[in-house]
Amino acid sequence: QVQLVESGGGLVQAGGSLRLSCAASGRTLRNSAMGWFRQAPGKERDFVATISWRGGDTDYADSVKGRFTISRDNAKNTMYLVMNSLSPEDTAVYYCASGAARPTRTRSSYIYWGQGTQVTVSS
Repeated sequence: QVQLVESGGGLVQAGGSLRLSCAASGRTLRNSAMGWFRQAPGKERDFVATISWRGGDTDYADSVKGRFTISRDNAKNTMYLVMNSLSPEDTAVYYCASGAARPTRTRSSYIYWGQGTQVTVSS
C-alpha cells in the first residue's frame, strides 16, 4: 500500500504563489508516474499536471501552463507543485496521485490518491 499526504495549501491573494508537496510512504512504486488534480466545489476533479518517474516528461493543463511547475525528488519520495500568478479560478482542493504507468491526464490511470489540500485564492 502507498500513502500520499499533501501539504502546503492555504489562503493566498491573487497574484501570489504557493508550493504544494506530496509525500509518499509505504510500498515504493518504482517507475510510477505521479500527478496533481484539483476539484472546485460542485465541479469534477480535473487534471492539473503530471510527471514521469525520472521527471523528464511533464504535461500541464492549458489553464496552468506557464504558471505551475511540477517536479519530484525520488530520494525524498516527494512530489511538488509550484504555483505562481494564482487567480481565484485556481481555488480548489488539490490532490496528488500515484501509480500510473506513464504520465497521463486520465484520472482512472492513477491507483493511489492523497486526501487533498485546500488552496484558496482571494481577489
